[in-house]
Amino acid sequence: MNVTSVQKIARVLHVLVLIALVCNVVILYLVPAAVLSGGPSLLEGVGEYLGGILHPGEDDIVTAGIAASFLSWFWCWQDPETLALTLFLVVSGVCTAVILWQGKRVLETILRGEPFSMENAVSLRRAAVCAFLIALAALARVVFGLLFYRSLAPLLTYNALFVPIFAMFGLLCLIMSALFRQAAELKAENDLTI
Repeated sequence: MNVTSVQKIARVLHVLVLIALVCNVVILYLVPAAVLSGGPSLLEGVGEYLGGILHPGEDDIVTAGIAASFLSWFWCWQDPETLALTLFLVVSGVCTAVILWQGKRVLETILRGEPFSMENAVSLRRAAVCAFLIALAALARVVFGLLFYRSLAPLLTYNALFVPIFAMFGLLCLIMSALFRQAAELKAENDLTI
């Protein structure tokens, strides 16, 4: 079988999606620890935390760091702001992992040479549901921020931006799902007539 240029690109994307999925799962486990150690930015908290585990100093104990990351899943419930951020990031992370997994499934059908299958329509519909869940979680976080801070500042955060972006991504996935479903039905019809 000849490998098309689309399949070559799909192979590269498949590897990249797998790498992103593994990174997503690792970071998902570290979300509460990153939120609790938070500095000026969440990424600095993650970097500081991972730096402490991967490059321990003289007084650092790697096992204690790993235990603290496990215990942080319980400590994040103490403060409503920390809990809201942790829940938002966990829900978003799980939904992102599902979206990446569904993307991996679509790429696998392309690699098999069967892009127009019902399997792709189902995968894209699942990705759309997860995108809508992320949009709802972001909306809930914005509403929580408006009520908690009693200010309009949460409307200027990345959470407010996530609502329309992931809602549009969900709609796009639904449209693609309908197109793949229709293409699969037409392909099945053509296969029966031949």
